[in-house]
Amino acid sequence: MKILVCISNVPDTTTKIKLSGDQKNVDMNGVQWVINPWDELALTRALELKEKSGGKIEKITVITVGDKMVEPTLRKALAVGADNAVRVDSIPNDDFQVAAQLAAHVKNNSYDLILAGIDSADYNGSAVGGMLAEFLEVTSVSSVSNIDLEGDNLMMKRTIDGGSETIKVALPAVAVVQKGIAIDPRIPAMRGIMMARKKPLAVESESTTDLNSEFVSFELPPAKPPVKMLDAENVSELFKLLHEEAKVL
Repeated sequence: MKILVCISNVPDTTTKIKLSGDQKNVDMNGVQWVINPWDELALTRALELKEKSGGKIEKITVITVGDKMVEPTLRKALAVGADNAVRVDSIPNDDFQVAAQLAAHVKNNSYDLILAGIDSADYNGSAVGGMLAEFLEVTSVSSVSNIDLEGDNLMMKRTIDGGSETIKVALPAVAVVQKGIAIDPRIPAMRGIMMARKKPLAVESESTTDLNSEFVSFELPPAKPPVKMLDAENVSELFKLLHEEAKVL
């Protein structure tokens, strides 16, 4: 069995985002890049499954769409434990284009299970996993919070309205994972970092894909107003501000 984990290269959540002068692009200078948190947990669960599969899971591949700048993020995934990595040499412009690039790779390779995080920490599109499954015409399961291997099938637990359900899924399949898929992401050890340098990182040419959307401009959220300090006994003023300004009452 082979597992493919789709990962996004996203800014660290502590990064202060700046815009270009014309507000048509994000200023990438000084940005610290990391593996998208949901994808990082997906990779962690894939490694856990491989470790307890008794050799049934033979390889875990990570893939992303991007230019050479994303390779340190792929190397981190290799250091954590992925066996090999693939970079599709294309600038990710929208969800449709990214899913199409990923699908082109999968169609030329054989994977039994594809994992994708439910969301990305930058644009929060929540669309790539489902689109990828449609391109591939395979089973797609969303909101997956746990995966276990059972013979030739996978048992997936997913969140539904008012509770959860466990379903048996035949392979191949795409699982869009969310909270609960793994507890903590794995931290690469020094040995893993050294080994990652020797693991294969393939670069593939982009496939021809039409863009369905484009970014016209960006706008930062308005600055937060200064904190208002009230006397502890001035309850009436507190209620007035909560009602008229905060609008929570």
